[in-house]
Amino acid sequence: MFYKFNFKHVFQIFICVVFFSLISCTEKENLKSAENLTVSEGFKNPIGFYDDKPTFSWKLPVTEKNKRQSAYHIVVASSPDLLPNTPDLWDSKKQETDQSTWVKYNGKPLQSRQKVYWQVKYWNQDEEASAWSDINYFELGLLDNSDWKAKWIGLDTAKDSIRGRGKVLIHKPQYLRKDFELSNDVAKARLYITAKGVFDVSINGEDVSDDAMSPGFTTYDKRIETLTYDVTDLIESGQNTIGVELASGWYSGRLLWGITPWDNTVSPKVLCQLELEMKDGSKQIIVSNESWKGTTNGPLQFAEIYDGEIYDANLELPNWTTNHFDDKNWKQVEVAALDNNVKLEPKRHDPVKGKIELQPKEIIKKEGTVIFNMQQNMVGVPLVKVPMKKGDTLKIRFAEMLSPDGTFYTKNYRSAHSTDYYIAAKDGEIVYKPKFTFHGFSYVELSGFDTSKEPSKDWVKGIVLYSDFDDNGTFTTSHEKLNQLQSNIVWGLRGNFLDIPTDCPQRDERLGWTGDAQVFGPTSMFNADVYKFWASWLQSVREAQLENGAIPWTVPDARGNKIASSGWGDVCTIIPWKIYMRTGDIGFLEDNFEMMKSWVAHHEMKSRNYISKMGFFGDWLQPHPENGDNRGDTNLSLIGTAFFAHSAQLTAKTAEVLGKTEEQAKYEALYKEVAKAFDEKYFDETGKVKGVAETQTSYLLALAFDLLPEPKIKNAQANLLRKLKEANNHLRTGFLGTPLLSQVLDEMVEIDLMYKLLFNETYPSWFYSINQGATTIWERWNSYSKTEGFNPQNMNSLNHYAYGAIGEWMYERIGAIAPKEAGYKTIRIAPIPGGPLTSAAASLNTPYGKVSSSWKIEDDEFKLEVVIPPNTSSEIEIPADTSKVLNVNNAVFEENENLKLINKTENAYIVLAHPGTYIFTTKIK
Repeated sequence: MFYKFNFKHVFQIFICVVFFSLISCTEKENLKSAENLTVSEGFKNPIGFYDDKPTFSWKLPVTEKNKRQSAYHIVVASSPDLLPNTPDLWDSKKQETDQSTWVKYNGKPLQSRQKVYWQVKYWNQDEEASAWSDINYFELGLLDNSDWKAKWIGLDTAKDSIRGRGKVLIHKPQYLRKDFELSNDVAKARLYITAKGVFDVSINGEDVSDDAMSPGFTTYDKRIETLTYDVTDLIESGQNTIGVELASGWYSGRLLWGITPWDNTVSPKVLCQLELEMKDGSKQIIVSNESWKGTTNGPLQFAEIYDGEIYDANLELPNWTTNHFDDKNWKQVEVAALDNNVKLEPKRHDPVKGKIELQPKEIIKKEGTVIFNMQQNMVGVPLVKVPMKKGDTLKIRFAEMLSPDGTFYTKNYRSAHSTDYYIAAKDGEIVYKPKFTFHGFSYVELSGFDTSKEPSKDWVKGIVLYSDFDDNGTFTTSHEKLNQLQSNIVWGLRGNFLDIPTDCPQRDERLGWTGDAQVFGPTSMFNADVYKFWASWLQSVREAQLENGAIPWTVPDARGNKIASSGWGDVCTIIPWKIYMRTGDIGFLEDNFEMMKSWVAHHEMKSRNYISKMGFFGDWLQPHPENGDNRGDTNLSLIGTAFFAHSAQLTAKTAEVLGKTEEQAKYEALYKEVAKAFDEKYFDETGKVKGVAETQTSYLLALAFDLLPEPKIKNAQANLLRKLKEANNHLRTGFLGTPLLSQVLDEMVEIDLMYKLLFNETYPSWFYSINQGATTIWERWNSYSKTEGFNPQNMNSLNHYAYGAIGEWMYERIGAIAPKEAGYKTIRIAPIPGGPLTSAAASLNTPYGKVSSSWKIEDDEFKLEVVIPPNTSSEIEIPADTSKVLNVNNAVFEENENLKLINKTENAYIVLAHPGTYIFTTKIK
């Protein structure tokens, strides 16, 4: 049988094949999928998530094909099986935009406990589609008080408490437990838990987490954060036990002043809800209620943040968190209902954990004692493994430095006892790590150990505690002391980012001082992934704001005096704006805009004819104050008026970003009125300060905040230079003036002078403390001197990050990575070589990916290597003798689709660069 050839039929088949081939080619997914998917402020697959209106972010992988995103498509579903084709919660469809950060969820309402799955794909600049990303998820926590069926429980430790330092109640730690039985196997188990105090929880003898000092420190009268744990693997069919250790923490513990908006005299309590889904589909819930039992007769007899712990091993309770324990002599707990005026919300940033383990570098043996030198000022607790004799008490003391005679310097701890005790129950090696306290130290002193044994370095380890964030940027140079300054900045950050941004980590304070925070924000954002951290604390600032718009000195508020301070309260306008510039997240401005407006209104209320009458802290700890006041010589009204104008200007900028044109106009007009009043009140026609003390900071505020009319600016700049020269080109600035010094001198193109100030070796300077042995930033420029000893003032913290604000300039102008457009959408790379430096390098994980900049000078050649991440661009300023040729990637520079010369001055080439790696070389003057 022969087949008859049909040309028409074959042609139709051919057309169909071509058609479907074209479709296939059009939709072919030949790009790598998106990476680093996160929700909201950078959460990666969280459980117990706080945000039911999240945003989505992702990064384009670094490939030759990826320069810019042209579109995205997000799908969100209640099951991974529905992705990507049948999403039931939200389908964004293809959106033609380059936005790859902070994309707002616009789907069905989400609920407590819900687990949500999502994927994204993108198209590059050539309309090539990527593969779908891996499926990511977030699981919401309990979002509303009504989700809680549990009750607050605890023992009445108030009636048995003692009066401690400052006449506060000292509550004994509690041990609380509950046995329960399950008849079925568990498929899923979630533990929701929080405390008025700090807690540690175990199930069936196993620690639920390695978190420390949970749930953390918030405005307890408004909000208490809750934690969610996946405990599926810890639950057994049959008998189970949950056990909670509970101590005072920040809620009921000793705080400086201790005048809190919440009742800090009440006994600590815990709230616990264990929700179980069985393999047969049934559900069960175990809650904290009257059925729980407790005791204070456990090994931990004392635990306070400032004062340390007392642990008596003779009172240990073997197996108390298992069902092999008899609690018949324990008391029934007391219960309390939830207060719906206090919001229970999932924790919105990372809990505290032991992040780094340090080994002692040196031991110093004395009769009956041994001192371990970590050679790094750190914050955390010791892990000790020490031989002891039964009944003896191991005493563990801490110090940041030793006195010249070798004794412990603890005067700067003030009333903080900061000592741990361990009472041995038997002969032999004991292992102990404090649980509900933390210390600031470089030295650990042990006494009370078995003196017949030879001390060794492995007796002590330093467990460094801070909120569980990762490093975000790097900075290194050819100069050893500048590298040490960077190390000191990083360790100051680690030491003072323990759940909230604190002023210091060692004395009887450790509070969220707003002035310290506002100057250090940008520096912290470069060094660490702390957007979540700041967002959480700014929520506390919003909650702490008083009805008249005032921001307390510390947040959470422990002072209760209802007095604000200019430069301190302005944290509520400065931090939102500066963090927006580094994230590009408009939602952060939306969250804080009403607070910003209320604060500006408070400024206005505290002024007369736009001149501030607020006060209070001034240019804190200015060196060499002529008036002898810690608040410095700069007039308080001048400072207040300057910050009034600055906050009004930032609020206007925020309104502009948010598209609020009427409010933008209102605050721009207010800013101009305040600036005009500032100029008329404090500056004469020659641009010189009048009527008040003439200081470096007075000029810095005027110039940094743009408060002078154009004709006076040059004269004011000259007067600033004169004041610096009068100080032998040394700074005379405190907490408020110091961060502005580099900004203003940079804008004045006084780069050599800025390098002189940065590299000064004598007091007051950054290198002065390094020359005295500092491994962190100090509270004072002269906290210690090898020749004169310790500063006699009672505020003398050796771990205080405020003066580390210089890091912002180091990273953006020496390391040369700065945001030209919010979120580093456009990156400014403009290195300014100077001083003794011959090289510098920096890298930063931006919302779009990693950017790096590295420069080196050899003879008269300048070499700059940069990496620009996808979906961004960069304005690169290459210092050069522009009469000489510019080379890029080993060839003479020529414009192309990735590089464009946008300007050339006598001293620099300015190039617009798209994503890629570039090596520029040229001659330098």
